[in-house]
Amino acid sequence: MLQSLNEVVLKVEGLGKDVPSLAGESASDGRLTILGDIDLDILAAESVAITGPSGSGKSTLLGLLAGLDDPSRGRVLLDGVDLGALGEDDRASLRAEKLGFVFQSFQLLPMLTALENVMLPLELAGRNDARHRAADVLARVGLGERLQHTPLQLSGGEQQRVAIARAFAVGPSLLLADEPTGNLDPHTGERVIQLLFDLNREQGTTLVLVTHDRELAARCDRVLSLHDGHLVSTT
Repeated sequence: MLQSLNEVVLKVEGLGKDVPSLAGESASDGRLTILGDIDLDILAAESVAITGPSGSGKSTLLGLLAGLDDPSRGRVLLDGVDLGALGEDDRASLRAEKLGFVFQSFQLLPMLTALENVMLPLELAGRNDARHRAADVLARVGLGERLQHTPLQLSGGEQQRVAIARAFAVGPSLLLADEPTGNLDPHTGERVIQLLFDLNREQGTTLVLVTHDRELAARCDRVLSLHDGHLVSTT
């Protein structure tokens, strides 16, 4: 469902993540700060790139935004709901309803067909039209003739398109993508990125990308830069 423009889909308040420090790491209190007190609003239908060098905290931030990890402090609100106030079952239900995730490594279940991989989150969300909806979305990403193929029978680009179809199938408010073209050749990567932006525009889904690709980042509405766990610039 399309949301009103200027509506805050994702609100981040004082978000921080610490981990126990290892021998040789600099941390006076025995804790190492991975992310430090981040404040951020992301709007409906916005496309946002998160950039920064390796080890800057990008993937950690993405995991916290998805509620896959717990912050050391601060909170994340998805459509006004505080993820940290939910138990794991309720958090998983909220993710199933409102959030899609595209992994660099695809994360498809190898024993399931493309159709079954896309049906899975729909069935978990209790959708009665899971098979029809999954087939429609796969056709939208150009895989209407590959419904019964397993991941091993698909190319890398086709697997990533299945992953994108799975992420968009439930009509999420927010889609998070972690280096979505990192395992693809440039031509296939360009097709995948165009598909992400097309679906972002057509469905009004908020898109947040972690990427090292400056050209990809420049295509987003806004670019956030992380350095040593701190948000140092936005454009």
